[in-house]
Amino acid sequence: MVDPEATAAILKRALEYPYAVPDRSYLYRDGQAHEPPAGGFDLSGRTALISYGANSAPEALGRKLAPLPGLEMPVERAELADFDVVYSAHVSPYGAVPATLLESPGTTAPIFVIHPTPAQRALLTASEPNYDLVDVNGIAAYRSKHGCLRLESSPVALAAVRSQGRTLPELDEPAILERVRAALAPDFDLGQFVRACVERGGIRPLRIDAGPAWR
Repeated sequence: MVDPEATAAILKRALEYPYAVPDRSYLYRDGQAHEPPAGGFDLSGRTALISYGANSAPEALGRKLAPLPGLEMPVERAELADFDVVYSAHVSPYGAVPATLLESPGTTAPIFVIHPTPAQRALLTASEPNYDLVDVNGIAAYRSKHGCLRLESSPVALAAVRSQGRTLPELDEPAILERVRAALAPDFDLGQFVRACVERGGIRPLRIDAGPAWR
């Protein structure tokens, strides 16, 4: 029997992607954003990673880094020129259509640069089975193995990420999930669809032109 409360919780988590992020640099610790130290960040023994989706959000980092309680991580606000943040062509194991980076000349995306320890980086990498770790402008970044999702032949940017000079159409997470649901599971409501995605470990790659997936 399907638990309505469990379905509602799953849907809520998916719809809140990419989760709330501070508008400034911060010190991450145990799922919370704290003020940076007065003397600046100590980056010794750490490596830099570009972060532009859930890995920028203290809430999501708290889930991924839970096995390392109390271990802090510097998170610096930055900008990435000639890129935008768009939806990836997959549904995540937790039911959201997540983000990836896409070259977009003239666009500047607001990002973060996180500085994990080796142990933190290993946990983050283990949480990203749908992403490759690649070089972007001299800094490592997770980028989708599946490319970008296209609607009417166009990539779609995340409305939650306020890039400057954006030329792509944009949608928020509820809208993109509804478009995917309507294409793949028209007989399901959104909660049923997201729960089905979670039960299947996500959808990868995501092809909305493939017709209904479930009847």
